[in-house]
Amino acid sequence: MAKKVVATLKTGKGKDFTKVIKMVKSPKTGAYNFREEIVHNDHIKDFLASK
Repeated sequence: MAKKVVATLKTGKGKDFTKVIKMVKSPKTGAYNFREEIVHNDHIKDFLASK
């Protein structure tokens, strides 16, 4: 599955997007979760700054 995602992102306008992984701490348990999204290159800092 990962190969297909990478292959599709390399063609056409897929180079304008980046997969961003952010570590978020759960307020209830205190454990860390990873939040993954494919974000446009212009909005990476906004995604990382948001809670």
